[in-house]
Amino acid sequence: MSLLRSAATVSSFTLLSRITGLLRDILIASSFGAGPLTDAFWVAFRIPNLLRRLFAEGAFSQAFVPILGEARSTRDAQAVRLLLDRVALLLTFALMLVTAAGIIGAPWVVSAMASGMRTAARQAEFDAAVWMTRLMFPYIVCMSLVAFASGVLNTWSKFAVPAFTPVLLNLSMIGASLFLVSYFQTPIYALAAGVMIGGVAQLLVQWAALAKLGLLPRYSPRVRQAWHDPTVKRIMRQMLPAILGVSVAQISLLINTNIATWLTPGSVTWLSFADRLMEFPTALLGVALGTVLLPRLSAAHARQDQAGYSALLDWGLRLVLLLGLPAAVGLALLSDGLVATLFHYGAFSGADVMQTRLAVMAYAVGLIGLLAIKILAPGFYAKQDIRTPVRIALFVLVLTQVFNVIFVPQFAHAGLALSIGLGASVNALCLVVLLRRGGFYTPGPGWLRFGLRMLPALGALSAVLWLAGQSLDWVALGAQPGLRVLWLGGVLAASALAYFAVLLGCGFRPSDFTRRGK
Repeated sequence: MSLLRSAATVSSFTLLSRITGLLRDILIASSFGAGPLTDAFWVAFRIPNLLRRLFAEGAFSQAFVPILGEARSTRDAQAVRLLLDRVALLLTFALMLVTAAGIIGAPWVVSAMASGMRTAARQAEFDAAVWMTRLMFPYIVCMSLVAFASGVLNTWSKFAVPAFTPVLLNLSMIGASLFLVSYFQTPIYALAAGVMIGGVAQLLVQWAALAKLGLLPRYSPRVRQAWHDPTVKRIMRQMLPAILGVSVAQISLLINTNIATWLTPGSVTWLSFADRLMEFPTALLGVALGTVLLPRLSAAHARQDQAGYSALLDWGLRLVLLLGLPAAVGLALLSDGLVATLFHYGAFSGADVMQTRLAVMAYAVGLIGLLAIKILAPGFYAKQDIRTPVRIALFVLVLTQVFNVIFVPQFAHAGLALSIGLGASVNALCLVVLLRRGGFYTPGPGWLRFGLRMLPALGALSAVLWLAGQSLDWVALGAQPGLRVLWLGGVLAASALAYFAVLLGCGFRPSDFTRRGK
């Protein structure tokens, strides 16, 4: 299957996930606004999400997928099945312990995550965050097993189901917002219930896909045997530096959330909605490419195909620039239109639009860095080198806090977003430099010509967006929401048409970016 087609499959389902996620957030913004209890929900939701990224999608996937791919290439089917059984058993056992500890220690967890809520004036907000944290903590068990299933399915080149299942979380939260609110004395608690329903739904769908392949784990009480399996130990050894690396990013997120709780009430929500917009390009392009590239890079490394390895990275980076740069320009120049059209309803005011817009513009500065990391980091993971990205991440963590000291006093919550973006850009630069120095990546021919041909297209895109910004008052158009949606759709269509038409005029063709997977 073409790598571009595989990435498009992941992107299409991810787009559906992001659209339903936007509908979810629009409903939350309209129903609950950007007040203290909404901040409490986002803090509580961020805690299991943080652990999910730490134990599941981050460290576990980085350690598990390359070793699973190697095992599939070198062992018989029965040995691979035994490995899957033992990994699933240990993962479930460990995460159940973490969940029990999290439920018991929820007040301390929330205090660490959002110390600004510990003031007497915000006690109700703190209590709500603790309650929702306890309800949602088992979500980490569901999502860790979902990450296990996704790693297996992606290794077997079954990309569609893992890409689709996040839609179920969004649909569950939307359903909870519409139908479960009346069952809770504090209405926003319905969202926490929706998260748990969505986690269970995702697990059921993914494990049904494993069962169809005949790869559903078989549980047994033999935890000790699983623990002493040499391949499982290899995965565990790889996970330790991976956990450190992912935890660096999550510590940065924890620090930023903590700082945001000391800023103007609503800051956590403004950042969360800005982050939602950033997830569109990062997931549709960065995550999709990273998901597709990691198994291919692992296979190329196993074959000792250095030229193919470098060519895969080169292909991914060119796509990142070709599609990521217009996305960054669009987010920066159309931020008010996007935020107003998507969230300016009900309890979400025009002032909230302006504050969220600032965060979106700040995030846009680092979009290329955020996308490039998704391509470059798998270049190390495929070689089972997790320590190098960890060392870079530790450096960037310190640097991001220096940026916070500089920017937060000037730009408040937008300064937090800007620090993250600049830190990601430095991270990506370090990754590409080390890949080049190690001889693992050599840029292909034609990069200068590639960049020069993109400039006129970016200029045309910017002109369309600038004219729209001068002509339209997106907040005032809230009196005619249907017309505002039409205007946004028209501006997006016109800017995309201008960009891709000029690209074609400059000689770009879709076939330039089609690679056959191996």
